Amino acid sequence: MEDKRLKIVIGAYGSGKSEVSVNLALSLKRENPSAKVLMADLDIVNPFYRSADAAKLLEENDIRLISPMYANSNIDAPVLSGEVNVIFDDESYSGVYDIGGEDMGATILGSMRTKLELIDADLLMAVNVRRPFTSTVDEIIIMASELQAAAKMKITGFINNSNLLGETTLEDLKKGEEILKEVSSRTGIPVVLTTVMDGVLTEEELMQLDASEVMIMDKTIKYAY
Repeated sequence: MEDKRLKIVIGAYGSGKSEVSVNLALSLKRENPSAKVLMADLDIVNPFYRSADAAKLLEENDIRLISPMYANSNIDAPVLSGEVNVIFDDESYSGVYDIGGEDMGATILGSMRTKLELIDADLLMAVNVRRPFTSTVDEIIIMASELQAAAKMKITGFINNSNLLGETTLEDLKKGEEILKEVSSRTGIPVVLTTVMDGVLTEEELMQLDASEVMIMDKTIKYAY
C-alpha cells in the first residue's frame, strides 16, 4: 500500500471499516513512533459502532483522536469539530479518516473536496464479502460506484476485510481475495491490503494468502446493540 499522508476509509455497513481505520492509525505509529498521527472518526451517521470507542488505546499510543461532538453518549448529533482540518493545515501530521454511513456519510468528503485535492490522500474501501450488499462482484461494484459519487473522489484501493472476528477462517479471507480480484479486474482499482484478526490464523495459513500486504489487527472496537 502506498505511503500517502492521509488514508480515508469508507465501506458498507458491517464492512468493519472502523476497526480497519483504528488499526491503520496504530500501524502508522508503530512504523514511525516519533511521527504525529491523527485518527478522525467522521462516522456521524451510525452511533452504534464508532472508532471513538478506541479513544483510550489511541491516547496511550500518542495518536490524536478527532471525533464528533457527543460521540460515546446517548446523543446522536451530526456535529463535526473544526479539528478535522488539522491535517490540511499542518503538514507534519499523517493520519486516517473513518467515514461512516455509506453514501450519506461519504458526502462529508464531498464537502471537503477543495481541500482534499491539495493533499496526498488515498480513498480505501473496506469490503467484507460475508456481509449483505457486498457479497458478490456486482454488489461491490455498485456499492463502490455509489460511494465514489457521494464522496466526489475515486477509490484508489480495496481492502479485503472478510473477517468474522474470532470465527474467521482462511477460506473466508481467500474467498474475499477471489471476489475482489474480479472486482479489481473489472474496475481497475487494485486490492491493496488483506486484514485478519490477531490469533485466528496460523503462520502457515497466513502464508497461503495471495495478498501483497497483510495487516494483523487487534480488536479495538466494542459493539453496542
